[in-house]
Amino acid sequence: MATSSSHSAHGDLLTERSGRVAAARKLTRRAGREAAGLFLAEGRQAVVEALVRPDGVREVFATEAAAVGHRDLLAGTTVPVRLVTEKAAAGLSETVTPQGLVAVCTLRDVPAGSLTAAPPRLAVALAELADPGNAGTVLRTADACGAGAVVFGAGSADPYGGKAVRSSAGSLFHVDVVRGAPLEALLPALRAAGVTVLAADGGGEAQLPELADDGRLAGPVLWLFGNEARGVPAELAALADARVRIPMRGRAESLNLAAAAAICLYTTQLAQG
Repeated sequence: MATSSSHSAHGDLLTERSGRVAAARKLTRRAGREAAGLFLAEGRQAVVEALVRPDGVREVFATEAAAVGHRDLLAGTTVPVRLVTEKAAAGLSETVTPQGLVAVCTLRDVPAGSLTAAPPRLAVALAELADPGNAGTVLRTADACGAGAVVFGAGSADPYGGKAVRSSAGSLFHVDVVRGAPLEALLPALRAAGVTVLAADGGGEAQLPELADDGRLAGPVLWLFGNEARGVPAELAALADARVRIPMRGRAESLNLAAAAAICLYTTQLAQG
């Protein structure tokens, strides 16, 4: 474990006033992440996944208790591990009970053009998705179902925000992330590249089981999901090969976005074998 420290009133621990901690604290805001090209990954699971590719991790901040508790994880890394006070760690956390372990990571975006050049068998696009918890949950579900990429259209939640990173449970480090893509241009380009674009829509003309039966989920497939309240914008749904609904036998008016995404992606995974 490559540790470094700063002498202060707390001995060898970096405080919330240290330059490194202050710089990292700016990454809790979207503007700070964009300016630095960095984001924070908090907690053991996120740090484990981040350290799989240590070249994408600048440093790890750990409280003394966390450094001891996660000695197995930190002992073998070449990434600098900096010991911080509990107060400094709390300033880097967006949770009520900070875990005391935070990695500073480089943003993992890939260009939208990479998807049209080599389309994955399964991908997801999000149009105006507002809730960062949903953003992370969809990332996690996409990863679980074998998706190669998740596209965050303009106006969507930032997948690098603290809540989204936590909700992804490490999956942010497993799939390609495209941000700010103009979906009006990307969707036709993907269709031209042989991708079947499907818009999830409670009022869609096609039913999900029908698509599974007639082979339209064989791939490559991109699922388009919209805003939690408004759904997929009509102008984007019009660019899809089909608007798809999930048939429901019960009396619920609709499914929430994360549940609908899970059903659509899992059904596609099964269809693709």
